[in-house]
Amino acid sequence: MLKHLCLGVMVALCIGQVSASTSSDYNIARGLAPEVKGQSISVLKPFKGDFRILGSKQYRDDEQAKFSPIDFAVSYGLFAHPNIASQIKINQYDRYLNWTMQTLPVPPDQALKLVSNMHIIPANPNIAKQITQVKRGDLVRLKGELVEVKDNNLVWTSSLSPGGVGDGACEVFRVQSIQWIERQKI
Repeated sequence: MLKHLCLGVMVALCIGQVSASTSSDYNIARGLAPEVKGQSISVLKPFKGDFRILGSKQYRDDEQAKFSPIDFAVSYGLFAHPNIASQIKINQYDRYLNWTMQTLPVPPDQALKLVSNMHIIPANPNIAKQITQVKRGDLVRLKGELVEVKDNNLVWTSSLSPGGVGDGACEVFRVQSIQWIERQKI
């Protein structure tokens, strides 16, 4: 009797997990094509680069989680050097990034262009798995497109140039490939 009860509870839990995770609302976040009426992704321009991961934050409950399950705080160019990247302190929250350094090695207007918050959209299920494996300090080569996402009344448009601040300054980045260049703790 106990054996059948345990089996029944396990089956019920599995069925609940399957139905919650197969909602087509979240197809895009899982690297699948949009199936929900009113959802679309438009390519704005190709985008690629080598980025030092300063941090990542997963999202499940905000409106954008249907598209982007994770944000990457990244540095690039001079700020991707491990000695500089290790000095950058970050705070990621509500799809925003705040960052500080004790001493900037370049003028502030240039520094702003070397750190970014990227809203990552996986282009396929394999990328959906890989993006959760990055760690602070990893240097990764990301390739894909900057995009605009629409979902009925929501329009989420990528910035097309680094260095912005505030709403609309982040890249909405559909990642087609990820390659680890180095794994390093910073």
